Amino acid sequence: MKKTLLIITALTFSIVSCTKKSNGETQNTPTSEKQNIDVETTINDQENEPFSQITLNKEFDDLKGNKISFQDILKQHQGRPIVIDVWASWCPDCIKGFPELKELQAKYPETAYVFLSLDRSKDKWLNAIEKYELVGDHYYLEETMKGEFGASINLDWIPRYIVADAQGNIALKKAIVANDSLLIDTLEKLHP
Repeated sequence: MKKTLLIITALTFSIVSCTKKSNGETQNTPTSEKQNIDVETTINDQENEPFSQITLNKEFDDLKGNKISFQDILKQHQGRPIVIDVWASWCPDCIKGFPELKELQAKYPETAYVFLSLDRSKDKWLNAIEKYELVGDHYYLEETMKGEFGASINLDWIPRYIVADAQGNIALKKAIVANDSLLIDTLEKLHP
């Protein structure tokens, strides 16, 4: 009986690698083993779907501490595809995904890369950008995954990659690894 309980406990811990409790909430991200199976990835049924008004109106802090709406972030990159990485420095799977994301950046340099951090503090966010040498536009939101922004994009795991087309509409709603075949196929379609 003890052996069975140990096996069940071990399996449970191998399924979830990032757990954060904040204000009584539990937040999880899948382990790299689960990511390698290419589960949890979906593409829109409808291309060029717009972001919701809640999403567009959400304000982030930029690196200088200025407020900027998500809509204005999208406008800054109008005319080119955007890969949006929703992440946090406390998430091991986010960090493990940075090499794959950098490979994506090398393969698609004409794409804009926007990092949206849900970090615990601005200091941790800024330190992680420098530590992991993340190239792109960086924004910080002082919210949990289950906050208003997370709910507006149905955020259930991080890292979360969203691809927007050149007009700022959603081309891919959800990928959890940067080398996901649907993410790459979406970028290929956006870069004929």
